[in-house]
Amino acid sequence: MATAPYGVRLLVGAAVTAIEETRKLPQTILMYPMTVASTVAHIVMKVQQDLADLVTKGDSALESIFPPKDEQPVWATFDEDLPQDTEAPAGDGERLTEGRFALYSVADGVETRSQETVTKSDRKSATVTAPPIAEELDYGSLTLAQLRARSQSLSVADLEALLAYEEASKSRAPFQTLLANRITRATAK
Repeated sequence: MATAPYGVRLLVGAAVTAIEETRKLPQTILMYPMTVASTVAHIVMKVQQDLADLVTKGDSALESIFPPKDEQPVWATFDEDLPQDTEAPAGDGERLTEGRFALYSVADGVETRSQETVTKSDRKSATVTAPPIAEELDYGSLTLAQLRARSQSLSVADLEALLAYEEASKSRAPFQTLLANRITRATAK
């Protein structure tokens, strides 16, 4: 078979390619928006990376010209700033910090609170006898979260006994609120 001239082969090849692309056109049209979105996202990310590289180079150049000052705010204290010979004072189980979480902490099975939060109700708690459920649960050493978990399985009578004991002894508002809300939910069922 004789080979056709170069121009004829070129025209036939272009015609076949045009026919193939025309057949692919429905699929290409459906994929075109996704291709454009992908290309745009790629260009945006590349520009962001190039800008970040420029900023990093600018930061290092500025640091070499103007070295940063090692200043720390006056309110900031770090462990390495403290003298090495100073030890934390032993507080006989007292909390060193105050705040709303003071009621949640327990150390060695004994609730720890600072002397400033001790009230008259704490002093009279020594004379109040604990109900059997309080002794069974070891109520005096429970944190609020532990009481919340255990109160789900208690009867209304047990909850009322614990609430009365709390009111007569320590009168801690979060504990009283928890017990009162639990009683309300249990009686509503």
